Amino acid sequence: AATPEHGHRQMNSGRYKSGQTGVAAVEFAVALPVLLLLFLGVVEFGRAFLQYNTLTRAVRDSARLVATEALRGQAGTINLDPALVATARNLVVFGNAGGTGAALLPGLTPGNITIRNAGGGNIAVSATYAYQPMIGTAIPDVVRGGQIGTTFTLTAEVVMRAIS
Repeated sequence: AATPEHGHRQMNSGRYKSGQTGVAAVEFAVALPVLLLLFLGVVEFGRAFLQYNTLTRAVRDSARLVATEALRGQAGTINLDPALVATARNLVVFGNAGGTGAALLPGLTPGNITIRNAGGGNIAVSATYAYQPMIGTAIPDVVRGGQIGTTFTLTAEVVMRAIS
């Protein structure tokens, strides 16, 4: 048979479990914003990395095209004529020489692309791109007041020797 003390212990252990449930809920409520912020940061970093990779691949493909087309004549001089420059820019921005379709990255324009003679028989293709995060262009600065900008510039450049 159960003694009164034993019954009393069971009642206290039931209250203890009930109190722990409340503590767990408070801990979860405190930890959730931190976990969400961490998750958002990882997703944003991954998105930025993918866009940088897309930009780098497009610049490399464009540099390869310019390197094969820029060398002219027996003297081996580099000629970056307007048609070649336009084609190279289209290749970076749209992924094709004709400049058709949507841009590979939102907001990327031919004006963001530079093609130049890098000297020594080399050409250089570079691109700058203003990365726009999903969270917006600024977040509130709760410590100093004002806002913290969240945009930053991705830059890619490839230098290749011009070949005939």
